[in-house]
Amino acid sequence: MKYNIRGENIEVTGAIRDYVEKKIGKLERYFDTPPTSEVHVNLSVYNDEQQIEVTIPMTDLLLRGEVQHIDLYAAIDLVVDKLERQIRKYKTKVNRKFRQKGAPKHIFAELEKEANQKEDPEEIEIVRTKRFNLKPMDSEEAILQMDMLGHAFFVFTNAITDDTNVVYRRKDGKYGLIEPTS
Repeated sequence: MKYNIRGENIEVTGAIRDYVEKKIGKLERYFDTPPTSEVHVNLSVYNDEQQIEVTIPMTDLLLRGEVQHIDLYAAIDLVVDKLERQIRKYKTKVNRKFRQKGAPKHIFAELEKEANQKEDPEEIEIVRTKRFNLKPMDSEEAILQMDMLGHAFFVFTNAITDDTNVVYRRKDGKYGLIEPTS
């Protein structure tokens, strides 16, 4: 794997770079062939809190983990754990689909002993479905509606573009807007 390690309000020293590459490099054991994509790692420090974001874009999957912690090295360990859980969950889902179809193809390397010990039996279960009409409005009105409802996101029809958009509250307290691309 190739690494793109960036620091925000922190200097990426050789020791930090080596630790990140060593820890994230351990994820290669989950794949038959190591991903050829570039691993994006963003390290940042805000108010004495270390944050690490790791993104590994692959053909059929986007692995992404984000962790905040007081200690940078602990944050790196935690984000690798989070990525491992994502891989195991995806591996279980993919292998289950292939077994049902009878196809012998496996995307991930067989780690039977470890998989049997640590396998997450979590199933994705939708427990509630909501249906509602999307009212045309601008993003400011959507943010007001979201705040009034006390939600972290709000889906609406953009009155200008007539597309379905989503506004959401970011961890920093500001707002984001998701728009579809044409």
